[in-house]
Amino acid sequence: QVQLVESGGGLVQAGGSLRLSCAASGRTFSRYTVGWFRQAPGKEREFVAHASWSGGITSYADSVKGRFTISRDNSGHMVYLQMNSLKPEDTAVYYCAAALSGTDYSRLSAYNYRGQGTQVTVAS
Repeated sequence: QVQLVESGGGLVQAGGSLRLSCAASGRTFSRYTVGWFRQAPGKEREFVAHASWSGGITSYADSVKGRFTISRDNSGHMVYLQMNSLKPEDTAVYYCAAALSGTDYSRLSAYNYRGQGTQVTVAS
């Protein structure tokens, strides 16, 4: 069982930065692939980034590539999403998720556990 709690969201001006954190419980957290998803008002939840159990393999949505960086600290049971050069279209609730196994980590259905989310608002 893994529980995930996100934090670090807030209001930021376009061009600014935020770092989201996701605190994970569970002794086997280091075995899980982790991902970040987001959902804007009136839109489907969409993939943002994922990192393998070691953090050595990562992937990003095209819309955030080069601006966002996912990382993890297995000893501290933490996952991070560093977001730079933020745009108004990045406004959404951001969720972290954990998957024990899977093939396509860009799909939310691959993940076994999800957090409650943290709001990010980017003002123009």
